[in-house]
Amino acid sequence: MISQLSWKIGGQQGEGVESTDKIFSTALNRLGYYLYGYRHFSSRIKGGHTNNKIRISTKPIRAISDDLDILVAFDQETIDLNAHELRANGVIVADAKFNPVVPEGIHARLFPVPITAIAEELGTSLFKNMAASGASWALLGLPLEVFNKAVEEEFGRKGPAVVEKNIEAVRKAAEFVLELNGGPLPEFQLEPADGKQKLFIIGNDAIGLGAAAAGCRFMPAYPITPASEIMEYLIKVLPKFGGTVIQTEDEIAAVTMAIGGNYGGVRTMTASAGPGLSLMMEAIGLAGMTETPVVIVDTQRGGPSTGLPTKQEQSDVNAMIYGTHGEIPKIVLSPSSIEECFYDTIEAFNLAEKYQCPVILLTDLQLSLGKQSSELFDYNKIVIDRGALQTGDLPELEANKMFKRYEFTADGVSPRVVPGQKFGIHHVTGVEHDQEGRPSESTDNRKKMMDKRMDKMKHVKVNNPILVDAPHDEADLLIIGMGSTGGTIDEARGRLEQQGIKTNHVTVRLLHPFPAAELAPHLAKAKQVVVVENNATAQLANLIKLNAGYADKINNMLKYNGNPFLPAEITKYCQELSPVWQH
Repeated sequence: MISQLSWKIGGQQGEGVESTDKIFSTALNRLGYYLYGYRHFSSRIKGGHTNNKIRISTKPIRAISDDLDILVAFDQETIDLNAHELRANGVIVADAKFNPVVPEGIHARLFPVPITAIAEELGTSLFKNMAASGASWALLGLPLEVFNKAVEEEFGRKGPAVVEKNIEAVRKAAEFVLELNGGPLPEFQLEPADGKQKLFIIGNDAIGLGAAAAGCRFMPAYPITPASEIMEYLIKVLPKFGGTVIQTEDEIAAVTMAIGGNYGGVRTMTASAGPGLSLMMEAIGLAGMTETPVVIVDTQRGGPSTGLPTKQEQSDVNAMIYGTHGEIPKIVLSPSSIEECFYDTIEAFNLAEKYQCPVILLTDLQLSLGKQSSELFDYNKIVIDRGALQTGDLPELEANKMFKRYEFTADGVSPRVVPGQKFGIHHVTGVEHDQEGRPSESTDNRKKMMDKRMDKMKHVKVNNPILVDAPHDEADLLIIGMGSTGGTIDEARGRLEQQGIKTNHVTVRLLHPFPAAELAPHLAKAKQVVVVENNATAQLANLIKLNAGYADKINNMLKYNGNPFLPAEITKYCQELSPVWQH
């Protein structure tokens, strides 16, 4: 028996590949397996090749696999594009309708199954999705009753007749492939899972849940890949808690409404991707100048312009830190796991109100849309911190005086009130202003106000600004990453350690203000440093050089073709560096 395997299903976009993957993986999750998924799809509604790859394991995993055990194909293009990933004697389950052929040089076993024919016998070709996944499920020797339960839950709203037809499609395809092979594939029998309950969730849903748990009750947003699921999730959830979601006419309206919501005392967020964030930059500057808290999620994708809207990239780092005109206080936080997406969203709201500034939660497409197993969230860990928001009675104002909303304080954080609060009247303007918010062009006031706003960044404290796994006092390699690269780096490290290469690992979670003091000791004790990131200009590596130094040690491992890193790629790159530190 084996402890893990990799399964992929592919076909034309719009023919149900995603729903097939959903039921297959949901059933595996019910059995207690750990899962990690990656979805390859086109930026169109229908047509074009799409595939979903799921890694299944008895132990926690946080990376897609280098290779593939089973490929389920609805067309020849799926085989031609993906068969090279199959390990020797891997399996292809293909629809017999298109007379599937294994490409030359690929050593795989082909199982032609009358997937479409089975579906059409039951009344419609729509049932072919369940036939295809049922056939591969049967080859794994997994219990059909668990799979059928997932089918019932997915199609139950369509009535018992539809459920029965789908289950029948599963049964017929399973029987066909088992008779064809003489039973399940013994070499692909998975060890039993631990049976523990786990979440199986995308990062966007974890962010949405984190926002609701943080007390967010308003989300204005405009749909954009790969951020839309946050809005779609909260559309269903927020009304249950008295909140609402508004689809705005554009991203400018979304962010300005979010600023207004927070000014009104309601925890409000918005979410977008690179092109949307570009439109938001002027308003983010307004939030910085008026010291209004706001949480903004940027789910990075391939750019520039429309770029690769459905592909992986980490190229918005510089834009999120430096994009606004002028200089404002800003926090950029980068979660690296599903759990962090949940807890960091809560922390983002606390940080925004504590330091009265924009907080950008920076994810990437793989983390936002890659569905994966997660431990259950612990709601007892949730703490709500509304900072200097004044909720009690305010002292009566002197004649002709207003509330000092922008009062000079030791830490730069001024008392904050909500509109209409008695004795809380003050001006709010995007131009430079005095302590009461009145416009002011005084040079002395300008310097004091700039210092006040920027000094807040000196006091920023974030839980775990870097994540460290450093078993070696003197490492051959320190590998640094951000976002979704963490699990892939860890898997590569395991292989490097087996080859005698001592490696430490740091994930940078706080990108601005940069945690130089925390990172520097780890840079100092490494012979060489590898920074792994999905962009063309080494944005994270340059941040490290700018803030912490050690430029002579830093090596850039960059990937910007739209795909996430594979463990084998990082392993190979680090192996090839070995002469550098050995010399």
